[in-house]
Formats: sequence, structure tokens, C-alpha cells
Amino acid sequence: MASLKKNVIYSSILTCAGYVFPLITYPYVSRVLGVTNIGTCNFVDSIINYFSLFSMMGIGTIGVREIAACGNDINKRSRVFSNLFWLNGLATLISCLALLIAIFTVKQLYENLELMLIGFVKLATSFLAIEWFFRGIENFKYITQRSLFVKCLYVIAVFVFIHDKNDIIIYYFLSGVFITSINAFLNINYARKFVHLLKKGITFKPYLKPFFILGFYTLLTSMYTTFNTAFLGFEGGPTEVGYYATATKLFTVILSLYTAFTTVMMPRMSSLLAEGKIEEFKSKLNTSNDLLMGFTLPLVIIGFIFAPEIVRIISGKEYEGAIVPMRIIMPLVFIIGYEQILVIQTLMPLKKDKAIFINSVIGAIVGIALNVILVPLYKSIGSSVVWLCSEFSVFASAQYFVIKYTKITFPLKRLGYFLSLSILPALICFGIRYITDNIFIRLSVLVLVAIYYFYVYVYVAKIGLVRNILSKNHKIASFLRII
Repeated sequence: MASLKKNVIYSSILTCAGYVFPLITYPYVSRVLGVTNIGTCNFVDSIINYFSLFSMMGIGTIGVREIAACGNDINKRSRVFSNLFWLNGLATLISCLALLIAIFTVKQLYENLELMLIGFVKLATSFLAIEWFFRGIENFKYITQRSLFVKCLYVIAVFVFIHDKNDIIIYYFLSGVFITSINAFLNINYARKFVHLLKKGITFKPYLKPFFILGFYTLLTSMYTTFNTAFLGFEGGPTEVGYYATATKLFTVILSLYTAFTTVMMPRMSSLLAEGKIEEFKSKLNTSNDLLMGFTLPLVIIGFIFAPEIVRIISGKEYEGAIVPMRIIMPLVFIIGYEQILVIQTLMPLKKDKAIFINSVIGAIVGIALNVILVPLYKSIGSSVVWLCSEFSVFASAQYFVIKYTKITFPLKRLGYFLSLSILPALICFGIRYITDNIFIRLSVLVLVAIYYFYVYVYVAKIGLVRNILSKNHKIASFLRII
């Protein structure tokens, strides 16, 4: 079994690359294309992602769980892989047909016909990526290396081919089809070393129930995530979508780092439960909580205070409408991170699929109701409030079920401790924000605050995983002691 620490590092690089590389190009693209074109691309992509949810359903979660359970038995692994692959392929075919019907019958979609057809190709090839398979066998090294290679090609292509507002079609092709297709091609070819794709003896029956339950969970979850962007596009237009997309850009990068850790932990937690190692299971949860609080709380505070500067750096003055939405959604970095501990690291390994489904129903109800009430009036700000309230309702529901099944309660005292460590830097950030407008002074203070957080969390709060990683990297540890 691969080293957990190495997997965390590889997965962090992998997941973050999916957001950081676009973030490298986003300041350039957002200025070249403008807020309306950016909003149009995000609106179209939200529609494609919605149909992609139908094509994937619960495959992502089931795949990781079932492949991990196969161990090193290549015959069993091949049977499971083939069953899930063809099930995913069938669902993708149905979704593609439904998308074509929608494109030619819905006015707002037909108005963006070229972009929608590019999105159709993205949808049709997405199931070939089989990312769930590599996560299941914990081969994060390969997909990290492959992802970095493809992302580098993407960055180069953007700066070479995107020059003015008329290049919107090229931009969407590069950010959608280009990345998806190359990843799929490379993954399918590399997977042959670990599994055989069978064409006979295929059965879907053992997987249909979790496929639909977890799939509906994902679809319901989308009612306050992906649906927000789509609904905002219909109600507010592409410019408001542009504001909302910009507000969520940094948020997704931050959350992606912790999502990487959670993704790595899920197959490991499943293995611990299967082996009956309950105490180690609880120990890993405590590690996850400490890492979450130490990582997200400083970023929530800094992101909230310096939202105007962040938006201007990322996109320019044209996007000032994204400042308030960004401040509203920053607490989600912590809320969704803790949700992932509750759902992905606890309820999923326990196979409490019904509880997960109920969580998503609650979030969907809150999301749909608030979308209808708030978005027509407050546009992108309303979408941000909808997302915050919906995620908090899911958070509360998931915590209830975790307490019910494991007796593990919310770590309120630990949260209070971490918040107390944030009082001083928060006051400093607020002070410097209103004392000076000099961007260099503000950035210098941010660097000092970041160093403060690192030392306090590693050497005072004693976050175990970070200390263990540093203890095995003596040069880094020595350097940190010196400075």
C-alpha cells in the first residue's frame, strides 16, 4: 500500500493543479475576454457539468471504494473495473442524447450553439478519464505527473492562442475538450498495466443501488453548487455569472488543497474499517480535523479582509462586483472542508449511503427554495448566500448522522483554540487594511502573517501530519528553525 504522506502530497499537487493552472491564466484571460464572455463560458460549462453529473452518477465514489477493496487481485479488479466502466459508458450515452435535445430546444442554450457543441464533446469523452480507478489503487504519482504535463500544455496554449474577445470559442475548447481528451487518452492507455477491460460477463446489478443513491446525492448536492451558476445565468445573465465565477475562483483553489487530502483518506479509512481498526480510524479523523482548522481558518480570515485586493489582482477593476460574493462564500472553505470529513472520511467508509442521501435532500431543498427567492433579486450576491446557507444545512445534517453512528461530536473546543490563535493576525490584517493603501505593504504583512500561522500551528498547535512530514525533511526543518 502506498505511503499515506506521499499520497497526500501527490494528491495535493494533482487536485490543486486543476485549479492553480487555470488561475495562472485567469488574470490574463479575464482581462482579454471581459466579464461577459467569462460569464458566458461559465454558464455553458455549468450546463455541461450538470449533464456530466448524470453520466457519472455515483461512479466516482463507488469506483474508489470497490477498486480499493479488490486489493492486488487483478482478476477481481478487472471484473469490477469493467462492470463500472461499461455502466459509466451507458450513462454517458444517455446523457449525451439528452444534452443534444436540450441544446436544440432551449433558447438560451441554442444561442450559444458553438460553445454547447464543444461542451458536448467534453461530455462524450469525460467517462474515459477513469480517475476513480487510479484513486482506488492509490496510484497518485502517475496521475499527478500526467496532470502537470497536460496543464503545462494548457497554459502555453492559452497564451499562444487567446488574444482578444473573439477568441472565446478557442478558450472554451482549451479549458474543456483539450484537457479532458488528453487526460482520457493517457489514462486509458496507462490503465492497461493494472487492469484488463472485459467485454463478456458484464453485470451492473451489484452496483445499481449505490450508483443511483450516491448519484442522486451528487445531483442533489449540485442543486446548491452547479445549479447556482446555471440558474444565475438564466436569471441574471452572463455578467453576473462572471462576477460569481470570479468570486469562487480563489475559493476553489483553497478548497482543492484540502479536498486532495480528503480524497486520499477515503480509501484508507475504508481499509481501516474493513480491518476493524476503529481506534486508528478515530485517530485519523482527529488528524483531519486539526489539519482542516489549521489550514482553512487563516485563509478564511485573510480572504475576507483582503477580498478587494484579491479580486483586482485576479481579474481587474471590471470585476469589482465579485468582492461582496467572495466575502460571503469564504466561510465555506471551512464548512465544506469539515463536511468532507463527515461525509467522505466517515459516512462513506461506513457505507451509510442513506444518511448521505438525506443530507443532500436537505441541502437541495434549502438551495432550490433560496435560489428562487434570492437570485432574481440579488443576482450573484444572492447565489453566494444560497450556497452558504445550503452548505451549512448539509453540515448540520451530516454532523447529526456522524454522532448517531459513531458518537463522534463536533470538535468545538479545538475550534475555539484555533480561533484564539487567529485573533492577533486578524486584528493586524484589519488594521493594515485601513491604515495604508500601499499594496506592497499589505502583501508584506500577509507574508508575515503566513509565517506566524505556520510556526504557531506546527510548533504550538502541533498538527501531527505536518510535523511528521517536516521531521522526515531535515533540511527544511533546520532551515525553519534558523529563520
